[in-house]
Amino acid sequence: MLKIYNTLTRKKETFRPINGKKVNLFACGPTVYDFAHVGHAKTFIQFDVIVKYLRWKGYKVFYLENITDIDDKIINRARERNISPSELAKRFESEFLKDMKSLGVDSVNKYAKATDYIKEIESQVKRLIERGYAYKISDGYYFDLSKDQDYGKLAKRKFEEAEDAVSRIDENKEKRNKGDFCLWKFYKEGDPYWESSLGRGRPGWHIEDTAITEKEFGPQYDIHGGAMDLIFPHHEAEIAQMESISGKKPLVRYWIHIAFLNIDKQKMSKSLGNFITIREALEKYDAKTLRFLFASNYHRTPMNFSYKKLEQSKNALRRLNDFAAKLRNSKEKDDLKLVAKARKNFEEAMDDDFDSSKAFQVIFDFVREVNKNSGGKKSYEFIRDVDRIFNVLSDNEIIPKEISKLAEEREIARKGKDWKKADEIRGRINKSGYLIEDSDRGPIIKKV
Repeated sequence: MLKIYNTLTRKKETFRPINGKKVNLFACGPTVYDFAHVGHAKTFIQFDVIVKYLRWKGYKVFYLENITDIDDKIINRARERNISPSELAKRFESEFLKDMKSLGVDSVNKYAKATDYIKEIESQVKRLIERGYAYKISDGYYFDLSKDQDYGKLAKRKFEEAEDAVSRIDENKEKRNKGDFCLWKFYKEGDPYWESSLGRGRPGWHIEDTAITEKEFGPQYDIHGGAMDLIFPHHEAEIAQMESISGKKPLVRYWIHIAFLNIDKQKMSKSLGNFITIREALEKYDAKTLRFLFASNYHRTPMNFSYKKLEQSKNALRRLNDFAAKLRNSKEKDDLKLVAKARKNFEEAMDDDFDSSKAFQVIFDFVREVNKNSGGKKSYEFIRDVDRIFNVLSDNEIIPKEISKLAEEREIARKGKDWKKADEIRGRINKSGYLIEDSDRGPIIKKV
């Protein structure tokens, strides 16, 4: 039975979706003003694993992710480069999507850009005004925190701390309460704007997400997630907005938060300037290795990034790929009890709050046991089946017929001790971009 650690309640809870096997899941996406870094890779790879495991379990998941394409950071960076904010946002949205594709993050059903939901944002702000939760001052409409007694229930606090993500500047001496946040920012000369009944302006950061989720999912849904630094004030503000509008609680049944990726024991972030972009990491290691590093670690455990860890991941992943390659053409019998036990232990690990670290321990224990004894088709099917979730194994499964035929000819030559011919065929295979290794289970073919 699947249990999820819920940030709202601070405990693991049995997963019970609102509507049977249908699951609506929303995760906070990037603010597109620069290249994505490996901290983003950790967050989105680990959410990709969570969604793929839910689907592996038979849940019909709709995975929605927002893209913040209007924001103070975008406006300021665009000014530095002397281009329009929309031009900057479009460029880095495209670069972000390329990075996600390169990392195999392909479980998202819809990327929702904030600027595509201006009407929905306007509607939410108007309803908050009508219900007495919002007020107007010189630079925009703000949410009045004194009207929401539940504010702080997710973070268990009401004030900002050093590692909170604060994307917008919402400071104004006219505010009623220090923590009040902007819902609609009035136009300032040189800023992008939209015409609306609220006045010419642009949306606040927090209102973007609730406008998107209300349009796509309604006032309540199953899972909301994001990085740990978004708990306060961002996710807290989302709860305040939507629950104040709808009167329905909770906005979200299960809150999942991804632990930080640190560098030199400090949170990796663009604002601190201590980040390594995904592209920089991929210049030194392939995408499967980077994906394995994050997919094989429990999402609630903070990590310290280093290239040494990537090297260790590369070696561990090589073991898995070699194992799969050996099993692919194996004609040996499986220990069916061993396969069944591994599958059971794997599912129990993942059912414990998607603990992929424990799940990979099960996988490597299984590899060790099969290597000591024997394994065939069922063992291979198990490894490939769980990789539907992790997507870390090399895509070497389909070997061209001509290469397989050459390997068979070489094996005949070897058995006949025609070493010259065997070496000549090996050379032809190598020139075609494949390697052939001899093992006690027969030849193993790998793409270079």
